[in-house]
Amino acid sequence: MSMELIKPGINIDFVGKMKYAMILSALLIVIGIGSVIYHGGFNLGIDFAGGSIIQVKFSKNVSADQIRAAFQSTELKNSAIQQFGANEFLIRTHHSFSDQKMLAVSVEQPLTTAFNKDYEIRRVEVVGAKVSSDFRSKAIIAVILSWLAILIYVSLRFEFRYAAGGILALVHDTLIVIGAVAFFNMEFTINILAALVFVIGFSINDTIVTLDRIREIVKRNPKQTLSDIINLAINETLSRTILTSLTVFLTLLALYIFGGAVIRDFAFALLIGTVAGTYSTIYIACTSVLLFEKLQPSKMMRKQ
Repeated sequence: MSMELIKPGINIDFVGKMKYAMILSALLIVIGIGSVIYHGGFNLGIDFAGGSIIQVKFSKNVSADQIRAAFQSTELKNSAIQQFGANEFLIRTHHSFSDQKMLAVSVEQPLTTAFNKDYEIRRVEVVGAKVSSDFRSKAIIAVILSWLAILIYVSLRFEFRYAAGGILALVHDTLIVIGAVAFFNMEFTINILAALVFVIGFSINDTIVTLDRIREIVKRNPKQTLSDIINLAINETLSRTILTSLTVFLTLLALYIFGGAVIRDFAFALLIGTVAGTYSTIYIACTSVLLFEKLQPSKMMRKQ
């Protein structure tokens, strides 16, 4: 026995609200772009910008300001210091401390002077400038290639108008997640990239279910208007969409609240992406199919 949140036969007019949804999407994307400009670009993590991350655990109560004061006369004076747990901190800098002597002079000596030996350096991660630059280029290429691969697959499996709608939805979701990361000035790390790839997969899965239902109804009722068909398809798959998305959303919410500082940004990006992916299936992918139909009616619709 399947669980249904939405009663069969429901008929919400999604197509009638598409104009307002498009305005909302455009507004969110503009806010995201504005945030990038306002912050002077993305807050790139060391994976993409190069530099070092030093994780330090103190055996007594210490504040970020005290640590910053200890580094005042060193290369780390402008570094970002983030509390990581109880008396544990992450020190992020664009300086590369690949040499143990540099690490000792710039990190260990100032900390020892300020806090004696009441600390332990637990982790040091270093990424060179060339490696980070290559990684940044490959990350962009990977996302674009994933879009192209999906475009080709859906074009072969369905029609180009469906594929174009799906890709526009993916581009929309990617921009919304990146915009949210920029708005809150979160660090753009490999975790955020992983979240983007997950969102692309989650979103296209949900989109294909709805687009496939549209295609089924078109075959079943070729004389029905495409607007009515889209509304019917969305309403018929609404229960499945809500159940799937809500399950993922609640899981990610638990991860965000209880997962700790290490994966909080990752979980946040996934939360935004899950909401955006569900929304874009209805209001971006389906709107695009409708627009493509108006520009170039499909063979099946021309036979009427």
